[in-house]
Amino acid sequence: MTAPVPLLPPPAERLTRWGRLRDRMLLDPDWNRVIRWLSPLVITALAAVLRLANLAHPNVLAFDETYYVKDAWSLWTLGYEGTWGDGANEAFLTGDTTALSGTGSFVVHPPLGKWIIALGMGVFGAGGSAAWRLAVALIGTATVLLVYFVAKELTRSVVAASVAGLLLAIDGLSIVMSRIALLDGILTFFILLGFLFILYDRRRSIPLVEKADPDAADPLWGRVIWRRPWVIAAGVALGAACAVKWSGLYALAGLGLYLVITDALARRRAGVLFWPTDAAFRQGAVSFVLLVPAALLTYLVSWTGWLVTAGGYDRQAAGNPFAALWKYHESIYGFHIGLSSGHPYASPAWQWPFLIRPTAVWVGDDQSCGTDHCISVVSSVPNPLIWYAGVAAAIFLLYRFVRGLIQRRPMPWTYAIPLVGLGVTYVPWLLYPERTIFQFYTVVMMPFLVLALVLALREIAGRRDEPLHRRQAGERTVIVFLVVTVLVSAFFYPVWVGMNVPYEFWLIHNWMPTWV
Repeated sequence: MTAPVPLLPPPAERLTRWGRLRDRMLLDPDWNRVIRWLSPLVITALAAVLRLANLAHPNVLAFDETYYVKDAWSLWTLGYEGTWGDGANEAFLTGDTTALSGTGSFVVHPPLGKWIIALGMGVFGAGGSAAWRLAVALIGTATVLLVYFVAKELTRSVVAASVAGLLLAIDGLSIVMSRIALLDGILTFFILLGFLFILYDRRRSIPLVEKADPDAADPLWGRVIWRRPWVIAAGVALGAACAVKWSGLYALAGLGLYLVITDALARRRAGVLFWPTDAAFRQGAVSFVLLVPAALLTYLVSWTGWLVTAGGYDRQAAGNPFAALWKYHESIYGFHIGLSSGHPYASPAWQWPFLIRPTAVWVGDDQSCGTDHCISVVSSVPNPLIWYAGVAAAIFLLYRFVRGLIQRRPMPWTYAIPLVGLGVTYVPWLLYPERTIFQFYTVVMMPFLVLALVLALREIAGRRDEPLHRRQAGERTVIVFLVVTVLVSAFFYPVWVGMNVPYEFWLIHNWMPTWV
C-alpha cells in the first residue's frame, strides 16, 4: 500500500525558512539553553573586542579627558579635586603628577564618574592612557549586555534581544564613548540599569495590582505594595546616574512618573473605581518613598571624599559640611545655567536627530600611511544607518502610540520604554538652546534608539498570523538591513578608533559637509 501523503498546512499558516530554523532551535530544550547563554556572551565579547583593542591609542588626553582624567587622579590621591599647575597635561602622560596641588578646584560635575575612571589608574598607574580608559571601556561593554537584557524583558525574544545587543555593540558613537574617558558612557550605563530594574519591578508588581479581590466586585481602592525591591534598586542606579551628571535627574523624574502611570493603568484594568487617585496619592507616595530616598542617599555617598576631607573647593564655606555642600551645589547650578561659551563642535539639541555636527574628539596628522597626506581621527559619528533608522523608528512608535490613544485602542506597553527613555535623555536639552552642548551627549539616547529600532524591525518582519508572502518579504528586508548595517560599521571603524588613513579615505566618511 502507498503511504498517505501528509497534508501541508495552508500557505498562510506555513512558517518561513527563518521561522522553521528559529522554532527548531528555540523549541528544542538543549539548543534553547545553549542559545540563551551563548548569544549574550558572544555579543558582549564582540563589544569588548571593539572597545578594548588598542585602547591606549591615542596616547594623549583627548578632548575633555584633560579635565576628567586629572580630576579622577586627584580624587584617588586627595579624596577631592585639586588644582593642577602649568604643564600638567604633558607631565601627566609620563606619569608625573607633581603638578597637582592640594588647593581645591571648582568642578561642575559630581564625582562618581571620575571615581570610576580612577579605578583603572589606581590599579595600573596614572601614566598610561589605557589605564584611565579601562573602566569606561568595561562600562561601555557592560552597557551592551544591559541593552540585551532590556530588549529581552520587553520582547521575551532571544532573537530580538540579540539584534539589540548587536546593534549597540557595533555602533560608532557607543564605541567611541567607551574608548574615551568621559562621563557620558558611564551615565548611559546607570540610566539603562535603572530602566532595567523598573522593568523587573513591572513584571513582579503589575500582576499583583491587577489581581482581583474576590470579596469586592467594584473596589474603591487597589492594593498598595510596599515590597518592591526593584524600585529601590532603580533608585540606587538612578542616584548613581545623578552622581555622574545632573542630567540623570531627568531619568529619575521620568521613571518616577512612569511608575505612577503604569500603576494607574493597572488599577483601571483591575476595576478600581478611583484608579487615578489611588495610583497618584496612595501607591505613588509609597513609590516615591522607595525610589527617591535611595537615589538621594546614593548621590550623597558619592560625595564622601569631599565631605570627609577639608581641602575641597568651598569645603570650609560653612561650619556644617552638608551646608557647605549645598552652597557648592548653588555655585555649580549657577555655572550650568550660564554656560554659553563658543566651541567649533557645539551642536544644539535640535540638530541632533539630523546628525549635523558630530564631534571629533581627537585629530592627529601622520605621513606614514603610504600617501602624501594622511590623517588620524577619532570621530564620534554613530553608524548612520542605526542612527537615522532609530530616529525613524522612534517617530513611528510615537505615531502608533498617539494614534492608539486617540482611537482608544490598546497599544503594546513595550512602546513606552524607548519613548520614555528618549524623552528623558533628549527633550530636556531642547529647553537650553543657548547652552554649549555636543552631539556626543546622544550616547545616552543610543540604547533607546536601538530598542525603538528593534521593535520597528519586529513589525517589519511580521507576525505569525500574517500571510506567508508578507512574512517572507519582511524577514528578507530585516536581514538585508542588518547585513548592510554591519558592513557600514566595518567601513566606519577606522575613524572611530583613530587609525592612520589616507586623507581621501577619511573624506569619503564625511557624508555631510558639516561632518568635516
